[in-house]
Amino acid sequence: MRRHRRAARLTLEQLAEASGVSARTLSDMERGRSTGPQHRTVAALAQALSLGEGERKQFIELAREGRLRDHWARPTGLCELPRSVDDFTGRAAELAWADDFLHAGDSPGAAGVALITGAAGLGKTTFAVRAAHILRPSFPDGVFFVDLFGMSPQPLTADDALTQLLRALGSAERHMPHDPLERASLYRSLLRERRVLVVLDNAGSEEQIRPILPGGGPSRALATSRRLLAGLEGVHRLSLGPLPPVEAAELLTGILAKRGSLDGGAAISELAQFCGGLPLALRIVGNRLVSRPSWPAAEFADRLADEERRLDQLKAGDLKIATAFGMSYDQLAAPARRIFRRLSLVPGRDFDAALAAVLGGISPWDAWDALDELVDLGLLQDGTSGRYRFHDLVRLFARERLHEEEAAADRDALAATMTSWLLRMATMAGQRFGPQPDRFDRPKADLKDFATAEEADHWLRVNSGNWLGALRSASGGARHVEVLDCAESMHWFSDRWIHWPHWGEVFTLGAEAAAALGDTAQHATQLNYLAWVHLVPPEDPEATMWYATQALDLATRSGATAQIAWAHQYTAEALRRLGRLSEAFDSLAKAAEMFNAAADIDAYCQSLSLLGDCLLGDGRHEAALEQYLEVRALLDDEGSGMTADIVSFTRPQTLARIGHCLRLLGHRAEAIITLTEAIALMEQFQTISSQARALETLAVVLAEEGRTEESRRAYARAAELFEASGDAEAGGRCHDLATTAR
Repeated sequence: MRRHRRAARLTLEQLAEASGVSARTLSDMERGRSTGPQHRTVAALAQALSLGEGERKQFIELAREGRLRDHWARPTGLCELPRSVDDFTGRAAELAWADDFLHAGDSPGAAGVALITGAAGLGKTTFAVRAAHILRPSFPDGVFFVDLFGMSPQPLTADDALTQLLRALGSAERHMPHDPLERASLYRSLLRERRVLVVLDNAGSEEQIRPILPGGGPSRALATSRRLLAGLEGVHRLSLGPLPPVEAAELLTGILAKRGSLDGGAAISELAQFCGGLPLALRIVGNRLVSRPSWPAAEFADRLADEERRLDQLKAGDLKIATAFGMSYDQLAAPARRIFRRLSLVPGRDFDAALAAVLGGISPWDAWDALDELVDLGLLQDGTSGRYRFHDLVRLFARERLHEEEAAADRDALAATMTSWLLRMATMAGQRFGPQPDRFDRPKADLKDFATAEEADHWLRVNSGNWLGALRSASGGARHVEVLDCAESMHWFSDRWIHWPHWGEVFTLGAEAAAALGDTAQHATQLNYLAWVHLVPPEDPEATMWYATQALDLATRSGATAQIAWAHQYTAEALRRLGRLSEAFDSLAKAAEMFNAAADIDAYCQSLSLLGDCLLGDGRHEAALEQYLEVRALLDDEGSGMTADIVSFTRPQTLARIGHCLRLLGHRAEAIITLTEAIALMEQFQTISSQARALETLAVVLAEEGRTEESRRAYARAAELFEASGDAEAGGRCHDLATTAR
């Protein structure tokens, strides 16, 4: 090539410009470092050198011979791809993603790099190796594998990795530049001229992996890391998650096929569930059972059922799930380690930075930083709205670290601090919905101040598992005052979230706390709340009457007039649902009279609404409508003294009742307008069962008006909401009507 270039009177730079081949590559070719360039490179050079037909043919042939010499002279066994496991299962979507990545265009820069991230034990290496074996035919110039040992105390340096890869690519060590930048440049130039797949496993940092990424051309890199490596630009990213339950069971079944006998499907599913979809855990379980053919899978499942010993059981030979987690844990800075292990105390499924700050004894800003570090290493999963959660096995590892590294007294103090904070937050949020939400003192500095009811509502819902867990813990620790305060604060909020399945437990704990404190009036109050719980589907009116009777007895003995009235009101509602309307009217009259005398306008309004329900149930539709219109007038009267939040919550319920009456009285046009307004307002309060009933009524009216398509849509939406509220029967009914509406 040098002879032809000189004959053409071209410098390297001029030939580079004419051919589109870099001057460095041309220099390597002339110095004999690159003796077998790719055909398209040689063709471009022949054209730039204006070679004749004979010279062109000879030039191309010499390059082809050089490529053959390079191929056969390449040392064997260097950076060889590990074997793929025979029982690889699932990951079809992820493998399709890898195939799409391979066939993406040869765009310049980092576009040829795929990064697979995920927590320890998710099978990132196994997946990358499997993908590489599948893709091997598309890379005729080689598939190479380098373990970067990113989680070890001594990771492989980028320079050492480059040396391994350059040797695998056929470069003699004596020809490798000493300067790291020049060595990386040589590596990229070789990849640009070949079609090579490089698997870079277990990367620990951007600095470690960046010098060994392709710079463009047909070569590709497939990298894995426990860290997110957010500093890498332009890479194709795949976040690997746990296997779905079906695929997890399939993987375990495939491994256990080597036992020569079939294990029960129920035991396999249970074992897969305990492994949480982690391929490493499934592999350990499978290997242990394969090594002991007479050991029943069901017996091993019984062992794993014990959370305290589960991690100890998940080991097989040199495979141990705790070791995999421990490598990530060792990478953490001290503050992140402390928060990681302390977060295992959280009773719910997820948490936010505010709770992490309480456990860590740090500011929320520092908690954010620590949580980001944990997410980056795959020790936490981040979700929507700033919520974080553990994988179940990682939580057990964090709990193990907490018991190993912090004294029992310190753990107890931490749990007590967290419980107190959660209960005070929940109590303050619940009080936001009472008749006098502004009468309470400003929160202490460690508590969040809820500016609106919506903020308090959101906090209570997303943190329900945590404050309920704190309530249980406080009850077990005989912290009766805190338990009772929290349960009492939930009375009005429970009306906004009536289908939460744990209200019975909340108010039972409240009743037990009141009894322990000898507070008869509060005991009656909590029993009345339990009477209300049993009016929520699946309703049990008989249980409501039992609780209301007990509440009435306690309230009478303690002189708690308000609770006497509530006991009569809940009894009336139970009697109405049992079809005993005359008795319901009597109980309701007593309740309404007492509420009115006590000037409790909020409760009195509920009595009037319930009176309308009784009239409606008795077939007196016009009287019921008049009653509901009276309630609406009370809601519209700004001088009535009703609590604003209760007015806002009660209005859509009242409009829905009015719409129902209008439909029964034949005023369908007015009914449609009123019901539509009610449904729109209900969406703000997420009262899904009330909204579902209103939608079903609207669907009936629309059908009667001949508006079939609108009726079908209303039935379909009602079906969704009924099913979401747990009323499968009503959901099925509306679904059938949605599909058959004409």
